[in-house]
Amino acid sequence: MAISRLDQAGSEPTPELQAVEVSIVMPCLNEATTLPACIAKARAAIAEHGLDAEIVVADNGSTDNSRGIARAMGARVVVATERGYGAAIRCGIEAARGRYIIVGDADDSYDFSAILPFVERLRQGSDLVVGNRFKGGIDPAAMPWTHRYIGNPVLSGIGRILFRVRIGDFHCGMRALRKDAYERMGLVGTGMEFASEMVIKAAAKGMRIEEVPTRLHRDGRNRPPHLRSFRDGWRHLRFMLLFSPRWLFVAPGAALFLLGVLGSGWLITGPKEIGRFGLDIHTLLAAGFLCLLGYQTLIFGVFTKFFAIHQGFNTPNAFLTGVGKRITLEVGLLIGLALVIAGVAVLGFAVIGWSATGFGALDPRVTMREVIPAFVLLALGVQTVFASFFISILSISARRPA
Repeated sequence: MAISRLDQAGSEPTPELQAVEVSIVMPCLNEATTLPACIAKARAAIAEHGLDAEIVVADNGSTDNSRGIARAMGARVVVATERGYGAAIRCGIEAARGRYIIVGDADDSYDFSAILPFVERLRQGSDLVVGNRFKGGIDPAAMPWTHRYIGNPVLSGIGRILFRVRIGDFHCGMRALRKDAYERMGLVGTGMEFASEMVIKAAAKGMRIEEVPTRLHRDGRNRPPHLRSFRDGWRHLRFMLLFSPRWLFVAPGAALFLLGVLGSGWLITGPKEIGRFGLDIHTLLAAGFLCLLGYQTLIFGVFTKFFAIHQGFNTPNAFLTGVGKRITLEVGLLIGLALVIAGVAVLGFAVIGWSATGFGALDPRVTMREVIPAFVLLALGVQTVFASFFISILSISARRPA
């Protein structure tokens, strides 16, 4: 939870602070140059459309006069003691009194006088409304070409594939959401990845998500932006992959494991040829390696899912919960032990064949067809035993009281 407090020079929380329909939240870090224009535009929209609204400036440690400017212009100031873009937004939303929340950057790159379409979508039942800069238009020099043609399209495309969300701009800095939807999302991100987390969790919970064309203007700051392209781009991508262990681990792991099993089963009976290519024990060894690699990747997927649920990044998965109830630590240990016994048995056959020759030299093209599967089974068994213990530890940790 974002740690926040009302600015000591600002208004204190009292019963007189009544609920409003709309809270306009602006995360702020040294935005004294552009904050007055943002607040003025927001106040103009409130007056023009007769909104029952408030303006909340969530300050994230400004050393300029941002707080004083906000208070002088009638905004309510809250201070996020936890640093980061996401932490500031969470602080502002949690302090907001509105049923609907409008979030926008305080660098004057978004027009707060154009918030009515967001409010209307929320009134019509949407849970989350995200701006789309590619539909609304991007002013010259408002966005670096690397962000416009590479970063944002690629990351948004990955997000649409992984989470099946029809949103064209995952990272737009202007968006709106219902306060009760925010409370159900359980957002925990502190940095720029917060924008992705909001869309991903809304989609995971089956919320109604829409988008509004939003124009991006060149910001009015006289300093470099807080955004760091590669660092924050990686944080977005990392966050998406953490939320989708199925694509990061399970799908590739299952493909590798299946390929290894099929290859091993085909080659264990003897050499094979595909055209002019001869496949023998060297290929059988590669197939065994694919079995181990695929299985380990699958296990990583399970570990990641449990960890993500425990840390609050993912919601509990009904399928995983059901599997966890059926495949207990004891069941996992029995499966691992069975694999180990099978491996020892196959290795025993190889030793018996070796003893028949007086423990002399063997033909590796024959013997390795028993030795390779034996060690693969042994490795799979040992991995299963230790994975069962580790998953059991994660499950105990996940069940601890909040």
